[in-house]
Amino acid sequence: MNKKNTSIAVGCSVLAVIGLMIAICAGVKSISVRTVFDSILHFDANDIDMQVIRNSRLPRAIATALVGGFLGVSGALMQGVTRNNLAEPSLMGISQGATLAVACLFVSPTVYGIFGNTVAAFVGASISGLLVLVFSMKSARAVNMTRLLLAGTALSTFFLSLASIIALINNQSQNLAFWVAGGFRSVTWMSVKVALVIGILFVTLAIVLSKKINIVSLGEDVAIGLGENPSKVRVYTILVLIPLCAISVSIAGNIAFVGLIIPHIVRKIVGVDYRIIVPFSFLFGSTLLIWSDIAARLCNAPYETPIGLFTSFIGVPLFLYMIRKERV
Repeated sequence: MNKKNTSIAVGCSVLAVIGLMIAICAGVKSISVRTVFDSILHFDANDIDMQVIRNSRLPRAIATALVGGFLGVSGALMQGVTRNNLAEPSLMGISQGATLAVACLFVSPTVYGIFGNTVAAFVGASISGLLVLVFSMKSARAVNMTRLLLAGTALSTFFLSLASIIALINNQSQNLAFWVAGGFRSVTWMSVKVALVIGILFVTLAIVLSKKINIVSLGEDVAIGLGENPSKVRVYTILVLIPLCAISVSIAGNIAFVGLIIPHIVRKIVGVDYRIIVPFSFLFGSTLLIWSDIAARLCNAPYETPIGLFTSFIGVPLFLYMIRKERV
């Protein structure tokens, strides 16, 4: 990695760390940085501020960083293997599959109490992603990307319609709407632990696959000429995408634009080498979502604004600026 990319990585990391500290300290009640460190190193169960940091703000801040990174990596992978800069993880129907699972969970409070919406959403998102992959495959070894996007769109509409009907019949439309809007209100340490385990495994696999994605992104004929099987690479990449998207949706609901915009911005800054794009997409996605969550919490305190509104406000101007800069 050259000096320019190293400087960008350091600058973005500093911005992310500053954002994490603000996310932990700021809120309906401001808490000092000293109290934050004391809650980590010298926790006092009788101190309310420390309880708020340990049980609410700290897991939420970590979750925003992880989910933002997962969405950024997912978008980069999908755009790389489809060779389509408009490709985005939600096109696979994963978000809508999770929404259907949560709607079903709302029907039975007993099941809800046992499993929780995080587990249900993860299972629903995983199943929907696998269904899209199966429906789009011509054979066990080949996947057609046009079929993939069409299958994802069709299943997305079907899943969302079923979820809306179930929520409406059981008078749970408002609860489902809050979840679909996206946010980190219900993050727990269990969510963070699951996200860490999945993230370490599948982000590592994404980085390993990035060399092959470089070859596939050059085109079918070039990839085959270089001895690579594009269909296999696409299948492997999608199998890595599914758990990353699933855990993101299960923790935060639907968050738009991160998977679409972050890879565009990263490509314009660091080039077209996916060995660099993938880790940078994680870093940029984390930073974007950390600051978006801060805005969502503080702009209308004590009420919380849907975080997707701020990913759009922050992401779209940056995207347009990068396009304008490239043209100039």
